[in-house]
This record gives sequence, C-alpha cells and structure tokens, in this order.
Amino acid sequence: MQFDYDRILSRLMTPKVMAALGDVRERKGRQGLYRQAQPEILSRLCDVAKIHSTGASNRIENISTTDKRLRELMDKDSQPCNRDEREIAGYRYVLDMIHQSHDDIPVTPGVILQLHRDLYRYVDASFAGRFKDSDNVIAQRTDSGEMVARFRPTSAAATPSAVERICDEYRRQINLGMYDPLLASLVFVFDFVSIHPFNDGNGRMSRLMTLLLMYRNGYTVGKYISIESEIESTKSTYYEVLAASSVGWGSGESDYEPFVVYMLGVIAACYGKLDARLAAMSAPGTGEDVLRCYFDGLAGSASKREIMDDNPAMSQRTVERILQKLQAEGAIEKVGAARATRYRKIR
Repeated sequence: MQFDYDRILSRLMTPKVMAALGDVRERKGRQGLYRQAQPEILSRLCDVAKIHSTGASNRIENISTTDKRLRELMDKDSQPCNRDEREIAGYRYVLDMIHQSHDDIPVTPGVILQLHRDLYRYVDASFAGRFKDSDNVIAQRTDSGEMVARFRPTSAAATPSAVERICDEYRRQINLGMYDPLLASLVFVFDFVSIHPFNDGNGRMSRLMTLLLMYRNGYTVGKYISIESEIESTKSTYYEVLAASSVGWGSGESDYEPFVVYMLGVIAACYGKLDARLAAMSAPGTGEDVLRCYFDGLAGSASKREIMDDNPAMSQRTVERILQKLQAEGAIEKVGAARATRYRKIR
C-alpha cells in the first residue's frame, strides 16, 4: 500500500500536476537547440552549475565554506582543511560521477549505498555506505523554543526492505512506460527522503538522486543550471511541501502532489533560466549590450562573480571594463565594499 506506484501515480493525474508537467515537457523539447550553442559555452555553464550545486546543496544542510575555497575545492586545486570542506569535496566527487556516468549508474540499493559511501570518502565516518542503525526523527522547533517530532521516518529495521521496494517500483514504472518517467522519479525521491535511510546525509543524497534520475530520463537542465540553487532560493517552500506531502505517508495515505508540483516548478524555472542565458549569449550585439540587457532583467543586485557566472562567454577583464563604463555613465551603481561589493541597475 505504501509504495504502490500504480496507485500513487494514477492519483497524480490531476490538472495541476499535468499543467506543471506539460510546462516542463515543452521546455525539455527545446533541449536539442542547446547543442547549437558553442561547446565552450556549454562547458563553462556546466562548470558553473557544478559549483553552484555543490555550494547550495551543502548550505541547505548548514555545511559551508567561503566562495574562494569552494571554487578551489571544485577545481581540485586544494585539499579540504576541515570537516565542512571534506563533506563538500565528497559531494563534488559524487556529482562529478553522476554528470559523467549517469547512464551507467543503475537505481539499486547497492548503488545507493556506494554513492553514500563516496559522499563521505574524505570523512572518517563509520556510517558511510551503511543504512541507519537506529531510528531517526525529523523535528522542528515550536514558537516556545521546544523541539517536537514533525515526522517519523521508516524504522532502521525496515529501511533496507523499504529502499529495495522503491527501487523495484521505480524500475518497474520506467519499464512499463505508462507514466512520464519524471513523475516516477519525483515520487521515488520523495519516498527516499521520507524513508531517511541514513544516519546523516539524507538531504544531500536525495538531491543527488534527483539529478541522477533526471539525467537518466533525458531531463538534463541540471547540468547547466543548478537545481540545488533553485531549491535553496525557495528553501522555505521546499520544507513546506515536504511537510505537506508527508502527512499520512507512513500509512500510504499521503498526497504527493505538493512536492511533485513544487519540484516541477523548480525544474521549469531552471529551463527558463537556461533559455534566457543562451538567448543572451547568442543575441547580436557587443558584450556591453549583453550586460545592459542582463541588468535590465536583474532583480536586486549581483556580485562580480555572479555576473561572470551568468555570462560565461565573457572574460573577467571584459566584465570589469564594462562595469566601469556602466557606472561612469550612471546606468548601474556599486553597493557594498571589498568582498561584499555588488552591482545593481539605477532605476
């Protein structure tokens, strides 16, 4: 009853889900156009997305380092020097593996355990690559400051069989081909994070599994625009939909729609950002024209690094020269100082 994907997926055939899925499908249909972009631009977008994905997914779990150190770790130019950086390096390792070999990574309990082990490859963690050995609980703090249980995941004793069941159900649905594989993937991801199969690393593993399943089914936008960054920027909503869909999950009576619709919206937003970014790069005009257009569409402000990440076809020297010119003519202004410097359009 709890992991009956025929029943779960049939209940997701609602107007709201179908509209959100249709939007993603339409955007996915334009993926072929991406191959017309210059290979070096796509490669640069991929490098930037990996940095953003690794930073965001770890920050969601309160694991962080400086932007400079993050980029050094991603470039593999530096050895991690503390626990957070070792965990970040492990995420980078698994993410690289998924980017390079997703079609050769089957969805089985053994593979999931291997990915979890690799997530902690730079950390001395006895629980790495093992399912949890004690029951866990997802808690929240009340207004009075008291910690209370919000959700009780699958027990440690039942976890191995539960993970095996969702892997079997997922593969069966993909082989049947009755429902869009993206819907089956999102149901799997929600079940995975609800089982909470590990002592630690469940959130990061769920986001890595999201990318793996998307890539295996042809939804490759996460290679160029960070899915994890989009989740981080809507983190409060992310936790709200997890809570909403978890009600009644243990008895097989939960409503997967809030989580599925949210994730479809995240994926569609990433496709939209990729479309806009590639359109800006291929538009006629100079680099100055591109940055003017960039600031026209910018909500708020951006650091120089963010501007360069969003415009990977430009060199750092070119970006700096254009920023100086736009400031001199009063089109944009600088806010903050030193490392906190950001730029925004003067409205």
